[in-house]
Amino acid sequence: MSAEEIIRLDMGKMDGDTAADAAATLCLGIESSCDETSAAIVDSNRNILSHIIYSQIPEHQKYGGVVPELAARAHILAIDEVVRQTLERAGKTMGDIDVVAATAGPGLIGGVLVGWMAATGIAQATGKPLVAVNHLEGHALVPRLCATSASGAAGGSHVEFPYLLMLASGGHCQILLVRGVGKYELIGQTLDDSAGEAFDKVAKMLGLGYPGGPVVDTRARDGNPTAFKFPRPLCDKPGCDFSFSGIKTAARTFLDRNPAPHTDEFINDFCASFQASVVDCIINRLTNAMCDTRGAAAAPRTLVVAGGVAKNSAIRAAMEELASRHGMIFAAPPMNLCTDNGAMIAWAGIENHRCGNIVREPVAPRPRWPLTEL
Repeated sequence: MSAEEIIRLDMGKMDGDTAADAAATLCLGIESSCDETSAAIVDSNRNILSHIIYSQIPEHQKYGGVVPELAARAHILAIDEVVRQTLERAGKTMGDIDVVAATAGPGLIGGVLVGWMAATGIAQATGKPLVAVNHLEGHALVPRLCATSASGAAGGSHVEFPYLLMLASGGHCQILLVRGVGKYELIGQTLDDSAGEAFDKVAKMLGLGYPGGPVVDTRARDGNPTAFKFPRPLCDKPGCDFSFSGIKTAARTFLDRNPAPHTDEFINDFCASFQASVVDCIINRLTNAMCDTRGAAAAPRTLVVAGGVAKNSAIRAAMEELASRHGMIFAAPPMNLCTDNGAMIAWAGIENHRCGNIVREPVAPRPRWPLTEL
């Protein structure tokens, strides 16, 4: 497989292509937990020297979702070339790298094993320290590497601890108080489906393809969010937990009663109405979380969203408005660092290495690994 076939997205250098300080720590990060094989070189001065993502979406689109066996095989075929290209485009060799980091879970275990064994082999062959990164911590810490506002404008200085985090993806939906590296307090979580799964399933119901979240967001911009009525589960209840299965079931029931073919106007209105219900649930639960943490000894001053669902324009805008109402700063990763990527793993590697969290005995990759166990 040629480099041209493998490299679907190359982000190059960031932070204005600032040259890395000679004294900065360089980390090679590898991510392979789902359907992206990615590697990046990031330095401790928050510069991304190179970043490559091989996306498997074309391989999985025909099935309407990720097929674990196909994903693992694709990681095996891509990993060597992705790492080689990452080093080459940064103008570095393995001798220049100070730390190696890789996702050790959670995720599809076949893919996790590919990336983890590659990183382990590199570390053992070169004598470099190795960091086992929790994939969720990669998402949680990437706003400290670089952050933007909801509009995409640069967020200025990096996010400081502590901060209130909405972590939302295809597999997870949690509200966390982030006090520091490895210090996470769970405030609320989904009791059933994640927000990302709900978006993908509704897109599939409408025949919009995979991945569904970006398509629903795009179609919703041209729709009427009050055209159809969807439930807002738990919004009349105290607490910070989510439930999205009821919204998904309501969508299925409504479409059964109004079968295809659907007009573009119907699809746009449906997406807008569905998305509005998800956004209302998120804002309701976050409002409760902000009230719960306001009296803490070290109350968070920043509201952060991360994970694949953080790309949703309506969620970003609503969270920025919520933060403004409560006198908080809003921050989110740039769009290209919301989905799974090697840069977030490299940065989490730097943050953990700084704290002395390196591998000193064999690590078994984990399909499940809650942040609260760090």
